[in-house]
Amino acid sequence: MIQLKADEGARMSERELLLTPGPTMVDAEVLEALAQEPLSHVDPRFVAIYAEALSQTRCIFQLTGGAVFLLAGSGTLAMEMALVNTISPGERLLVVSHGFFGDRFARIAAAFGIQADLLSAPWGQRVPAEEVAATLQSQQYQAVSVTHVDTSTGVEADLSSLVPLVKAHGALFLLDGVCATGAIEEEMGKTYGDPSCVIDLVFSGSQKALGLPPGMFLLAMGEGALSARRAMPSIPAFYADALNWLPVMEDPSRYFATPPVNMVKAYRIAMQRLFAEGLETRYLRHRAQGQAVRAALRSIGFAPLAEEDVAASTVSCLRYPAGLDDISFRGGLARRGVIVAGGLAETKGFAFRIGHLGSVTTAELRRALTHIGATMVELGAHLDLPVAMEIFNEAMANGLEVG
Repeated sequence: MIQLKADEGARMSERELLLTPGPTMVDAEVLEALAQEPLSHVDPRFVAIYAEALSQTRCIFQLTGGAVFLLAGSGTLAMEMALVNTISPGERLLVVSHGFFGDRFARIAAAFGIQADLLSAPWGQRVPAEEVAATLQSQQYQAVSVTHVDTSTGVEADLSSLVPLVKAHGALFLLDGVCATGAIEEEMGKTYGDPSCVIDLVFSGSQKALGLPPGMFLLAMGEGALSARRAMPSIPAFYADALNWLPVMEDPSRYFATPPVNMVKAYRIAMQRLFAEGLETRYLRHRAQGQAVRAALRSIGFAPLAEEDVAASTVSCLRYPAGLDDISFRGGLARRGVIVAGGLAETKGFAFRIGHLGSVTTAELRRALTHIGATMVELGAHLDLPVAMEIFNEAMANGLEVG
């Protein structure tokens, strides 16, 4: 059994609990780095910090060749950069979607003249591997995009089945890791049954499991993805052109555009904390926390949109019990200092989404569950919160023991 560090109960114990799928809470040490006077982007002190941050990014993805990029911008810009550097206008992209953000990938591709075919699952489910296989056999695709965790549904993609399928058909595997990186394994050096079966590209954002504010994205390109960009004579981008940034990523003393200096400094601190916890321990903690939160909420009437065998470690979407009003519930919870997100698209008004990722502690999740119960009672519900808390504690213990 892996022993987690003691919850930092005294550390900002009564801070507002930002439990959305992102942004997430930011620890004091990381905030301190953001509050410092900025350094010049060509200051040797910052150059060393940037180099270390890039090295940390390679480590989290276990990337040896290829290139990593750490740039100012949102996850949406990372999506654009992933697409335009690997797929030319007129080439085909297969989008395997498990929710709103997967579907959105097809819209972004269309804006660049990329022909995108969309495979969408019913909300709360995965696209069956057989359906992906049949589609790959029907058409030649340059790349396939998969959202590792779709924050609209709380569904986690099964990389062990999808990566070999995609690579067997010669396509690039592009992974949206925005709501997974730092909480779920995304190892680009891992082979899925064959040396050629690897993830070619991963991108992510700063504001989720990494525990930073929004404003910066990570992108890792394996040799296959980088070769695809080098084979293109030009792309419809300037800032998002990997080749414009590559000299800087190889030597941070060089210049193309100004990096987000304080965000890079804060990122380095956040990554130090991440590696101090340990990747495997961190993956186990997130899995256990997700299972425990869903088990506790299920016991007081909520219904997870995603069944447990496809549910994500990082975020859960839960349908309300009959009679519980969305606005009243989330508003009452906010007055108690717990912020959760509403449902999207077809779940809007019928479900809420809770993030259990990043720096949130087990003690903070217990506090959130207590406030959820109190808010429900305030709104007229009858429930046994002590039983729910016992279920949470037991699920946490069992989840950690399994690892």
